[in-house]
Amino acid sequence: MQQAQDQEKQTKKFITMTQTPVKKLILKLAVPTMVSMMITSIYNMADTFFVGQISGSEATSATAAVGVAFPLMAIIQAFGFMFGHGSGNYISRALGKQEVGDAEKMAATGFFMALLAGLLLTILGLVFLEPLAILLGSTQTILPHAKSYISLILIGCPWMTASLVLNNQLRFQGNALFSMIGIASGGLLNIALDPLLIFGLDLGIRGAALATIISQFVSFSLLFIGTWKSDNLKIRFRNFNPRPRFLWEMFKGGAPSLFRQGIGSVATTCLNNAAAVFGDPAIAAMSIVSRVMMFANSLVIGFGQGFQPVCGFNYGAKKYGRVREGYRFCVKYSVLFLLCAAVVGEIFAPQLISLFRRDDAEVIRIGALALRLQCIMLPSFGFQVISSMMLQTSAQTLRASVLALARQGLFFLPLVLILPPMMGLLGIQLAQPISDVISFIVALVVVSDSLRKIKALDLEQQKLEQEKA
Repeated sequence: MQQAQDQEKQTKKFITMTQTPVKKLILKLAVPTMVSMMITSIYNMADTFFVGQISGSEATSATAAVGVAFPLMAIIQAFGFMFGHGSGNYISRALGKQEVGDAEKMAATGFFMALLAGLLLTILGLVFLEPLAILLGSTQTILPHAKSYISLILIGCPWMTASLVLNNQLRFQGNALFSMIGIASGGLLNIALDPLLIFGLDLGIRGAALATIISQFVSFSLLFIGTWKSDNLKIRFRNFNPRPRFLWEMFKGGAPSLFRQGIGSVATTCLNNAAAVFGDPAIAAMSIVSRVMMFANSLVIGFGQGFQPVCGFNYGAKKYGRVREGYRFCVKYSVLFLLCAAVVGEIFAPQLISLFRRDDAEVIRIGALALRLQCIMLPSFGFQVISSMMLQTSAQTLRASVLALARQGLFFLPLVLILPPMMGLLGIQLAQPISDVISFIVALVVVSDSLRKIKALDLEQQKLEQEKA
């Protein structure tokens, strides 16, 4: 009886995802994910903001320590996104084909693999804590603060990776509301706990880390509860199936996310080490710029995440015309939004940086110029991220991986190593915008060819349907 009810729910979901007007469906799914991403970005910035309010001469070093820990957070997210996007992409296509049994196995496999990966990160990170902090870009003045912050973050790795899996699986099933509740609740809790633990209990930078792992655990718990609500796939250990077929499918779907986040971690580490030559203010400034840019970009990512389940379901159901329509809609409005955000960033760059370190003129000077330079190419990020999501969700792994590696790997890494010795601090500030120009050109070439192939599949499918009729 229960199996028949679950099957009926999945059939209704299939009809909704493949027949509801595309724009209406994307907006319905995108609003909760945009709210989730916005709150996530705010609480990511909250640690930097509240740590920056610590009084005393060590405030800049403590702010820089949060920036130094950022690559570690990216690594944790890389594994969470790999298992989350890998399993989620497969789930959406499987549900589009109405293969519910395989979707349930993939959901459980992605979840438990993420837990194991998070536990391994915790053990390795704590064993090699000091070398890790130095590798991430800590100077001698930053190192004590970085170790305090990182040690607690590492403890939360298992549920941080697993919560990202649950979040993405819920989204790819078309249930963005449950995803939003879990992520947003944890994010709001983090914002509330930061001042309480940092200042109220006088825990300093350790309070910021503690607030993060507590809020992440709350998110994890709510997301897990969400999998047992409505028509969502249930996470059951008996469905855990780490066979080569599922692991390979998960890797194919998640590899671009792993590369994107992993290379982002390496890029930020190299950026921190390059900036260290110019002192703690340079590291703090570039860290703040990264958080500000992430806030604008996260809204576009959230918008694109509303497109991903639509893309996956309809690609699996061979409704390629709906995939193309959704892609064009998302690119158009992502670019327009980021164009507006870029104008705001250009005009108010010093004010935005001073929100985090208002008492350090050097941090504001370095950060304002870097922010303005990055805003020049900010609109191109909308095209790049939506294109990468479309390629990844439609199982075009190699092309999606190329785009994932391009922006902060293939081009940014060489630039951040080559430009500073030639141009000094300006080289660090120019590395990202120059990388964005080259990455945009590459994305244009790659996605144009993919869209032609999807159009050909659409025409072929229309022909088959006409012959059947």
